[in-house]
Amino acid sequence: MAETATHPLDPLSPEEIAGASAILRRDKGLAPSARFVYIEAREPDKEFVTGFAPGREWDRCAAVVLRERAERRTYEAVVSLSRAEVVSWREVPGVQPPITLEEFLACEELVRADPRWREAMARRGITDFSLTMIDPWASGYRGTEDDPARRRLARPLTFVRAKPDDNGYARPVENVIVTVDLDAMEVLDVEDHGVVPLPPQPGNYDPELAFEDGNVPAFAHAREAPKPVSITQPEGRGFTVDGHAVSWGPWRLRVGFTPREGLVLHEIGYVDRGTLRPVIHRASLSEMYVPYGDPGATHWNKNVFDMGEYGLGVLANSLRLGCDCLGEIHYFDAWVNDQDGGALHLPNAICLHEEDFSIGWKHTDFRTGKGEVRRNRRLVVSFFATVGNYDYGFYWNLYLDGSIEFEVKLTGVISTGALPPGTAPEHGTLVAPGLYGPHHQHFFSVRLDMRVDGDRNNLYEVESAAVPAGEGNPYGNAWRQVKRQLTSEAEAQRVIDPLAGRAWLITSADKRNALGQEVAYKLEPGANVLPFFQEGSQQFARGQFATKHLWATAYAAEERFACGDYVAQNPGGDGLVRYTAGNRSLRDADLVLWYTLGAHHVVRPEDWPVMPVTRVSMHLKPSGFFDGNPMLDLPPDAAGDHCHG
Repeated sequence: MAETATHPLDPLSPEEIAGASAILRRDKGLAPSARFVYIEAREPDKEFVTGFAPGREWDRCAAVVLRERAERRTYEAVVSLSRAEVVSWREVPGVQPPITLEEFLACEELVRADPRWREAMARRGITDFSLTMIDPWASGYRGTEDDPARRRLARPLTFVRAKPDDNGYARPVENVIVTVDLDAMEVLDVEDHGVVPLPPQPGNYDPELAFEDGNVPAFAHAREAPKPVSITQPEGRGFTVDGHAVSWGPWRLRVGFTPREGLVLHEIGYVDRGTLRPVIHRASLSEMYVPYGDPGATHWNKNVFDMGEYGLGVLANSLRLGCDCLGEIHYFDAWVNDQDGGALHLPNAICLHEEDFSIGWKHTDFRTGKGEVRRNRRLVVSFFATVGNYDYGFYWNLYLDGSIEFEVKLTGVISTGALPPGTAPEHGTLVAPGLYGPHHQHFFSVRLDMRVDGDRNNLYEVESAAVPAGEGNPYGNAWRQVKRQLTSEAEAQRVIDPLAGRAWLITSADKRNALGQEVAYKLEPGANVLPFFQEGSQQFARGQFATKHLWATAYAAEERFACGDYVAQNPGGDGLVRYTAGNRSLRDADLVLWYTLGAHHVVRPEDWPVMPVTRVSMHLKPSGFFDGNPMLDLPPDAAGDHCHG
């Protein structure tokens, strides 16, 4: 057993990553053409994890995905690190694993050397190829020629910098699409749908370059710096960290990380009057999908699954104090694998800190003038990933009132297109002369392996409805809550209805509160949207999870991703579509919820040259889980004596 692993949910250490690849090379005689895509900890059975006690031994295993380029085959393996042996090895036919960092970097030089691509650049007056920037976009699925069993594809797009430090996305090369075979590292095709002039402005956002270029609209110079804001905790952090276990106020949880998902939270529970009550067994992002709504030659095939086709964990930023996080910070480093099976260090990949969150509860008795105030706080666990042009921040916020929020912050640089001078885009917004941002959407599937006060949960939809006028509503003011149990996976495919106040309750099948009510957490949707792609499109076929805001499944260990294990070049029908085909019962079930957040992006000029943060979120709130306000026991001195009496 590796000394670094004290719990079966701990991420792999660098020694374990290297050890897993070494065991596979030894026992399977891997050739140099075998490339390691993912190496991560294989989580033991859920029953074992929930019953785990410190000191108990287990078979520490790694799960491995490989691409054998020479064979054009994909393999999965499980390696026992405890016994230094291969537990299982199998080919997964007809699939493509995510594009690796190695392939991403190699693709750029490969395209630059292709004579057909060079000819296309020359037609646009581009001769200094060192200033070109190649983004290896995933191929999508354009038809049977993209069959994943035949070849491994990417379809890179080209941009041109005016000078080495420029924002390359300011000058897209419109109408040139390259198709690359990533196994053979060969350019298969270069499509040129016609020359469009390069946009003239550099579009820099770096302050020195931006003001130097005169590229900051309406400003001649930088504004005066704001006054400092200091966030201090004189008595230190309010949380403790033991390995990957975190304790903060009433909350207990474990922080995990995988190369595909990035941040994962495990075993989230709340200590209520001395008893640790489970809420969520495992919380993670299961997929993110970005379909574009422009039918132009360069843009119609942009429908990228950033997690399933690249992996968010391997693209995590190293966060910087005072920039990404403020206050008394604890950072978790992350380790992922390179394609040789070695370990890559991602320092400061996860940020853990506390934030004041304004008023938690307050009341003033106007007759006596006596008032009570308690301030809320939240524990924030976050990481950022850069996926080409976009940057995404993923935040899990836990509050003293027992609520949990998942929030995505979207920023970075929009994916751009060029158009002839004097024309207006029909499916996007002009952001600079000759430059536009196409309409698009972002969909995030959050997987919540629920465990509300135990292993058996039920799911209800609740909404409000006016009582019909008549004897039951003589004054026309009455309304009531309507509650309906969702008993099967087909029933549980739902969309939001904010006008009816629609939400969903996850209840314990075995516990009641002091009032005899069902113990529950409520999933409250935030602002949301549905996709505009149409049935029959590849976007619909591949991204069907986005057509519902809520899915629910009976727990199965192998069902982790909304679009399935292998998304690249997948024509569709996998993931939640397949998981729910059997329409399993959700009565008294080990329940998994999948909630879809949608960000609808009609680009604004203000989104250029770098996009201000926009947010989408969802909330889980206790609803009968406690017998009263769980912040009532917060002592006055936690907020300052002057807030009391």
